[in-house]
Amino acid sequence: MGFLAVALLVALTPGANNLLALRHAMVRGFGASMVGVCGRLVAFAVLVVAVVAGLGPLLSASEWALTAIRWAGVVYLAYLGSTILWASFRRRGEPEGTAAEASAPERPPLAALVRKEFLVAITNPKAVLVFTAFVPQFVVHGHGSVTGQLAVLGAFYLVAEAAAAGVFAAAGSVIRAVRLSYRAHRRMDRATGGVLLGMAGLLAAESA
Repeated sequence: MGFLAVALLVALTPGANNLLALRHAMVRGFGASMVGVCGRLVAFAVLVVAVVAGLGPLLSASEWALTAIRWAGVVYLAYLGSTILWASFRRRGEPEGTAAEASAPERPPLAALVRKEFLVAITNPKAVLVFTAFVPQFVVHGHGSVTGQLAVLGAFYLVAEAAAAGVFAAAGSVIRAVRLSYRAHRRMDRATGGVLLGMAGLLAAESA
């Protein structure tokens, strides 16, 4: 339970995936956002399997692998941020009014939400370090199989990640319920795109 509490605090840290959960809930609602979160959980499950299989320490110790993952994350975050910003500026001429205020400007398919969450998670070098450096610290040697403990801890972290994503998705659904105008949606999309580009820049600076 101590690990779960700490994992929840780590998972609640604002990041690209949680920002996506927030935005997806604003655009398509809480349920659709949580479907998208499944992509994130699949990516993290892959990392858990790698750690359980003994590949985690090799991955975290490989400067080349972490650099490749980091730059893949930079490229994808920059792509997402620029795409969201471009779409927001393209919508400048759309009419205002009660009909426009009733829904978000775009309704991307569920598969796109899942894909975005997965790609952001799997190309996040900090996620790699969470599973290769943070989680193993809670293994108690002499109390059963290390592999089994890693699998259980990884499963608990996935639960914590899902709960944290639910918090951000709930916040997004509340914003959605306010029925913002297109102008407000554009402003929020521009802020989201700007934050994602900023994250890409910070990640690139770490790679320099």
